[in-house]
Amino acid sequence: MPTPQPWFPDTHPCWLPAARGRHLAAARVEVDGGGPAGATVLDEVASLRAELGLGEPAADAPRWLFTTAGAPDGLRPGGFAVHHDGADRVVRAPDGAGLLHGFYRALVVPDVLDGTVEDPAVDLRMLDSWDNMTADGVMGSVERGYAGDSVLFRDGRVVEDLTRVRGFLRLMASVGLNAWALNNVNVHDAERGLVDEHLPDVARVADLARSFGVRVWLSVDFSSPISLGGLDVADPLDERVAAFWRETADRLYRAVPDLGGFLVKADSEGRPGPHAYGRDHADGANVLARALAPHGGTVLWRCFVYDHRQDWRDRSTDRARAAHDHFVPLDGRFDDNVVLQVKNGPMDFQVREPVSPLLGALRETTTAVEFQVTQEYTGQQQHVCYLAPQWSEVLRFDFGEGTSEPRTVADCARGGVVAVSNVGDSWCWTGHPLAQANLFAFGRLAWDPRLDPDALLGEWSRATFGDDEELLAGVHDVVAGSWRTYEDLTAPLGVGWMVSPHHHYGPDVEGYEYTAWGTYHFADRDGVGVDRTVATGTGYAGQYPPAHAARYEDLATCPEELLLFFHHVGYGHRLSTGETLVQRIYDTHFAGVEDVRRRAARWEEVADRVDERTAQEVRTRLAEQVRSAQEWCDRITTYFHRASGAPDAHGRRIF
Repeated sequence: MPTPQPWFPDTHPCWLPAARGRHLAAARVEVDGGGPAGATVLDEVASLRAELGLGEPAADAPRWLFTTAGAPDGLRPGGFAVHHDGADRVVRAPDGAGLLHGFYRALVVPDVLDGTVEDPAVDLRMLDSWDNMTADGVMGSVERGYAGDSVLFRDGRVVEDLTRVRGFLRLMASVGLNAWALNNVNVHDAERGLVDEHLPDVARVADLARSFGVRVWLSVDFSSPISLGGLDVADPLDERVAAFWRETADRLYRAVPDLGGFLVKADSEGRPGPHAYGRDHADGANVLARALAPHGGTVLWRCFVYDHRQDWRDRSTDRARAAHDHFVPLDGRFDDNVVLQVKNGPMDFQVREPVSPLLGALRETTTAVEFQVTQEYTGQQQHVCYLAPQWSEVLRFDFGEGTSEPRTVADCARGGVVAVSNVGDSWCWTGHPLAQANLFAFGRLAWDPRLDPDALLGEWSRATFGDDEELLAGVHDVVAGSWRTYEDLTAPLGVGWMVSPHHHYGPDVEGYEYTAWGTYHFADRDGVGVDRTVATGTGYAGQYPPAHAARYEDLATCPEELLLFFHHVGYGHRLSTGETLVQRIYDTHFAGVEDVRRRAARWEEVADRVDERTAQEVRTRLAEQVRSAQEWCDRITTYFHRASGAPDAHGRRIF
């Protein structure tokens, strides 16, 4: 047996503290089949015993059998079933990944029930790491990362010691994730070497990932035929370009036989793409797909494509329309091993925006839905903002409403559920200890979109903090509902983008209002919001199926949380509560500050029940959240008071 690896060396154990697995460590554990991932079950048990100071169990100790024999018919790869036989437990799965998922499920939920069958909803459950081998002279940085530097890259190469990488893979596998894009989708120069000089290191990481049931992926630059292949073009219809990608794929799969494939951002925000050669996205994706097809690989082609050089004076151009406009005309032209990766909303991971209509519009093309676990626009892991309720709303959104064909986003996104990771090399993995809840909940929702976010919060907090009911109640009070609180404090009613440009932290009401990024709120003396109706606006509302299009088109039926996304509305407009629009803006922002203060005070009531480091880390971040909340409140209320001239009905101080 290999030397047991430390369970979580010098880092926070997240929801996998060794003590949680005492029942497994004390049992006789047997593994029958499952390859490298099945063997990892035994390695993990050995590590638990070493951490807990336990020796080999007695001959009459209860037994846990993990076996690939007799798995129920119809289970997807990675699924598992649990059967109780007296004091013994049997976990059956079709593969080693399923055995490992069953092991971690039993660790997180020690009283896993007889007859439990867990089957993932989709085959691809993926984290995209936006890690850089080097960026701006800083080694191992993470773009939009708020938890320290990369766990994978140091000094322009993959780290020699993969201990932290192993810990990250352990976290991924424990919540059912099975795919990892290693590098930033905005590929930098050094990262191009991942398909060449650093390929042995990629193979090393892939070997480790395989033992956790995870396949690795690589982000590739569309212009690689020029930068790496010495060609003068990257035209996808040029046979020399096709040959370059075939040769590259052959070389990659010799080193990593189970490579998942390529993740690509093309013709987006200055990234090279097929448009430079008069080609379209189907041409661009298919040349890569055909190179990968003999090896069983897939292209994940991101649909985050829009004009980022807009003239702010031109109200006919609407960034929200862009993905649908680009990709719907190409539906059916993509090869079978192309998956279009679509952001959950039409803009860019705002705290509130509608579900992207593209997710329901592509009938002949496989799609995946993309979320953002890293909190780029939701407090950057300085703030508590539990995002699982947002993701659950998206996954349950029904494009078939009003028809006989229910089609939720979870139904449409058969190509996978993907998210930008929030992990770095911070001691607690996610920068803010409570941000671990987002990583946990994302994995569980990717596995089963029907799960209840509040129940997931309870599952995470009990696994992380133990069975102290008073502490668990306090953690729940601090975390639950924090997404809605963040929404109350920031841009109102879906309008979005009132943030400081580029770094996206903190309020700047007009920071993007006159830029080329196409992110406007159009506030003036009469009202605020973007007219996206078919009748008088950009027509974006018409990209939805009829029932939704009609609801969004009509000011009277448009959901109020999205009112300013779809309509330019006067400050005196009466909402369903009877209050005016501007009064709603005042009320939510003042209430948001009080709610954040309440959460900080609630933490103090239970902070002595956790270790001092966790207590202080959370305390410090909540103090920053209180400060930031007050800043948001003061700036937003002052801006709209000055724009509208309307007093606050409650006489609160507005500057």
